[in-house]
Parts: sequence; structure tokens; C-alpha cells
Amino acid sequence: MNLAGVLGGFTRRRALPERGGVHVHAFDPALLWVTVALLAWGLVMVYSATIAMPDNPRFGHYAHTYFLTRHALFLVLSFAAGLIAFQVKVETWERVAPWLFVASLLLLIVVLIPHIGKGVNGARRWLGFGPISFQPSELAKFSVLLYAANYMVRKMEVKERFFRAVLPMAAAVAIVGVLLLAEPDMGAFMVIAVIAMGILFLGGVNARMFFLIAAVMVFAFVLMIAFSDWRRERIFAYLDPWNEKYTLGKGYQLSHSLIAIGRGEIFGVGLGGSVEKLHWLPEAHTDFLLAVIGEEFGLVGVITLIGLFLWMTRRIMHIGRQAIALDRVFAGLVAQGVGIWMGFQAFINMGVNLGALPTKGLTLPLMSYGGSAVLMNVVTIAVVLRIDYENRTLMRGGRA
Repeated sequence: MNLAGVLGGFTRRRALPERGGVHVHAFDPALLWVTVALLAWGLVMVYSATIAMPDNPRFGHYAHTYFLTRHALFLVLSFAAGLIAFQVKVETWERVAPWLFVASLLLLIVVLIPHIGKGVNGARRWLGFGPISFQPSELAKFSVLLYAANYMVRKMEVKERFFRAVLPMAAAVAIVGVLLLAEPDMGAFMVIAVIAMGILFLGGVNARMFFLIAAVMVFAFVLMIAFSDWRRERIFAYLDPWNEKYTLGKGYQLSHSLIAIGRGEIFGVGLGGSVEKLHWLPEAHTDFLLAVIGEEFGLVGVITLIGLFLWMTRRIMHIGRQAIALDRVFAGLVAQGVGIWMGFQAFINMGVNLGALPTKGLTLPLMSYGGSAVLMNVVTIAVVLRIDYENRTLMRGGRA
């Protein structure tokens, strides 16, 4: 049976009884299908972006379908993990949130140990398990999301007092940040910081406290850039990617990304017709997948993709607001945190590909090549679907 058949059967089994001739689903089927559409489109684009990579001597021992096969395997594993995550009650996630956060901290420490953590291009971010690698920073995003929501629920009565409500959470994020910057992985730290800040804001933290924390966070990121030569070079390359000083260095990816998107014009050059993916644009299947989409599908494809992410983020945020209206604060904050995660990371990746933001190593959620990223993205969407399922169960008089 194909994937569509499996999902169709699953949604039918989860459908609620008809009311007045109207078929009511147990969770939002449109959110499920837009997620499947992004995953399927991502699989096609990963194949398109990598089909010529074995022509490069560096990847000469790989088959032309190597990345396609691995990404398809990642999708199967992610789909299985998503089905399991959907079965877990939200109250269980709330109960294990602190322990999951501690586990993610331990993994972030382990990945820094020599001969255990796997290094690629000067960054030590992966743990190897045979032919499969796992990136602990992806689990850290999910665990910080759960921990922050759990923390705000527990601190509701003192959320107006800075030292008792905000400082402990800030310290937890700072510890995660130190470990991520040691890898280094500033992109993941930015996403985690925004998730935590967003949940603090949505959880009702005093506005003055929130803007104070935001100012401190911005100042900290400015300092990181100011005292890091290679980060400063990225900023200068972003400001002038065509400068001969940067074109073959820090501005190389950005300049070729812009060339790819420019070649696509309105309707693109057609699926498989990208020239930039032919060993010109580095990391075309991960960080710069949008550039290949822009070249092959043009402005129409990019706008369609932006529309899909906007719709998905809006729907996830609505599910979160609905949960809070039902007095399920933890569930609501988790759902809205997922919306912030998906929306912010997609925004940063698209901004980088389009030259609107400095180059940053963040993948396009649900689409870019990368097993641990896709796995955690699917698991978080499954958790949101579970929240929606429990919302609808409560609204028709049942128990979540």
C-alpha cells in the first residue's frame, strides 16, 4: 500500500462520527496533508539536488540514488516515530519534559567528547550509530520547547517576578547555548533562544521583563559576532557578496544561491534543469535547497512554498490558542512553540537563500536532507496533531 493509502486509512479510522451529515475528523487532516506534501516535495528536490553529486570525485563512490535512498529511509523512520509520538498523551510529555531536557543536555556534552562526537567541516555536532548519525541539537530544540512550556505552567503564580520566574529559564537556555556554541552551532542556538523567548511571551511574562531579556539576547548575539573573526566575515560577505574578496570565500554560497534564483525567473527552468546544483552551489541538498527550488520552479515555486509554510504555521498557532481556550495551557504553549520553531527556522533559511539574511547553517524544515532534523520535525507535528485530537475530544464532551 502506498503512503497516501496508509495516511488515508489512518485518518478515516481516527474520524469522529458524523453530525448532521457533516463528517468531523478527530484532528486537522489538512495540517497532516500539507506536512506530507512538504515531505514529498522535499524528497523530490533532494534527489534533484544530489543526482549529479557522484560526478564529483569527493562523492565518486556513491550511487546516483544514494542520497535519495537515505532520505527515503529517514522519511519512513520519521513517519513511524510520528505515529508513536501521536499515541503519547500530552500529559505524559508534560511529566517527562524536565527529564528529556536533562537527557538532551547530556547528549550535547557527549557530542563534544573527542572520538565520540562526529566532526564535519570543523563542527562537532553528530553522534554516529553505525551508518546513521544523530544531531543532539535537534532533540535539544524539542526538549527546550517542552521544558519551557512546562516551566511556565509551574511558574504561573510568580510570572511577574523576574528572579523567580525568568532567571532560572534564562540560565537553562544559557547552558544549552554554551554547549551549542562549543560545537559550534549558532543557528540551532538562535532557534532555541527564539522558541524559549516566544513561550515566555505567550506564557504571560511581564512585557518589561520580556523586552529586557530580548535586549540582552540581541546584545549577546552582537558580542558573539564582534569577537568571532569568521562570523564577522560572514556579515561582511552578506553585505557585499559580489566583492572579489568574498566571492570565492564566505560569500560563495550566497552569490551562487542568488544566481540560481535569478536563473529561475518566474516559472523556473524545469524540474532537474538546475545548473547551480552541478557542483557550483555547496550544500544544495541541505541549507540551500530553496535555491534549487527557485531555479527549477521559479518565483511561482518559491511563493507556493512560502504559502505552505505560512498556512502550516498559522494552523499550528490556532491549535495552540484553541488548547489555551480549553484551559490546557501546557498543550497550548507547546503547539505555539512548534509554530514558532517551524515558522522562524523556515524564515531564516529562506532569508539566507534569498540574500535577505546573513548565511546561517539552518535547514529548511521537513524538506532538507538530514535524518535527525526531519525526524524531530515530524515528531513535533505529530505532537501538535495529538494536541488537536485531545482538543476536539474535549469539545465533544470526552476526556483528553
